[in-house]
Amino acid sequence: MNNIIDIATLSDKAILQKIGFFVQQTRIKENLTQGELAQQAAISRTTLSLLERGENISLSNLIKILRILNALYVLNSFDVQEELSPIALAKGEKRKRQRASKAPNPQQDNSDLEW
Repeated sequence: MNNIIDIATLSDKAILQKIGFFVQQTRIKENLTQGELAQQAAISRTTLSLLERGENISLSNLIKILRILNALYVLNSFDVQEELSPIALAKGEKRKRQRASKAPNPQQDNSDLEW
């Protein structure tokens, strides 16, 4: 598969195939058969075969497979980087947001402006 492709433009099926191809190539590089990897990950060989063909499997099984392949590093992109606004940074505030909220849209309700 081509690494230049923007993943956001791919369909879900294409992303699953990309993941399956990655697992397959990593398994081969580690010189493991499907049966050996499946046994070490405590999953069925059929489940591993489904993944390598780009089919849907459970996330916990994917994690087991990546762990055996020493490929959990691919999940590092899920690390959340704390971003502080310049104002909060200047004030020394380091509170984490606890929930999402929507800012009021000034174009939606102009009844209280009384210009």
